Amino acid sequence: MEIKARGLTFEVSAAGPEDGEPVLLLHGFPQDNREFDRLVPYLHEAGLRTYALNQRGYSPGARPQEVSAYRLREAVADAIAVLDELGIEKVHVVGHDWGAQIAWLLAANHPGRLRTLTAVSVPHPRALMLAIRVRPSQKARLAYFEVFRSPRAERLLLGRDAAVLRWMLKPLRAERVQRYVDAAREPGRLTGGLNWYRAFTTDQIAKTGVITVPTTYVWSDRDGVVGLTAALRTADWVSADYQLMAMRGVSHWVPEEAPQELADAVLARIGV
Repeated sequence: MEIKARGLTFEVSAAGPEDGEPVLLLHGFPQDNREFDRLVPYLHEAGLRTYALNQRGYSPGARPQEVSAYRLREAVADAIAVLDELGIEKVHVVGHDWGAQIAWLLAANHPGRLRTLTAVSVPHPRALMLAIRVRPSQKARLAYFEVFRSPRAERLLLGRDAAVLRWMLKPLRAERVQRYVDAAREPGRLTGGLNWYRAFTTDQIAKTGVITVPTTYVWSDRDGVVGLTAALRTADWVSADYQLMAMRGVSHWVPEEAPQELADAVLARIGV
């Protein structure tokens, strides 16, 4: 379906029992809402209704040209506006990568709209900032941010038949990698995704508060982006019921590599 909100048009894939409790799914880079298509059957079987949002930069009707339009507060406002248009007052939220970052901010700033939070791969922002300060290895893991902020990033990722993009996604099956490569070649699509990096500044997350909704954080030991320190210290920033689920032998692309295990974590958090 298409949802018009905030002067933009967002693609939302809605599925599952119409009377099921709603679950909002927020994707990351360089994927889109299809990264959850191996996860959602498990949620539907459990009686849940899913809404997988293509966020700004990814929905063709939601690609502002200004880099400043991709600040995190805009994506947070998008999610709230889409929920309003759908008539959903409270929702379970599952976010991966940038989607997890938005999910943490939703939980921190709009706790009354969330029933539960399941954040995948990206930890609480304050835990990550601490890890960057005390672990040089964590800072090194995020060095790619500056590459993605470069005006040459599009050419770097898509050059030589998208060799760099394919390398990033190499843990995934070839047909899944190809779908994201094809999408990245759409006019404006890759720039929209990269603008999240270009618009990012630490002040956007520096004051993220303690989370007061029931939360699960899913971390995987082969994630090249987030190390163990940030994963462990996330517990410091959740005052509600909390669980850290650590996956072994799984890379950053959890929803597509380990959908059943992730579904187990989501369903346990939701309590169905």
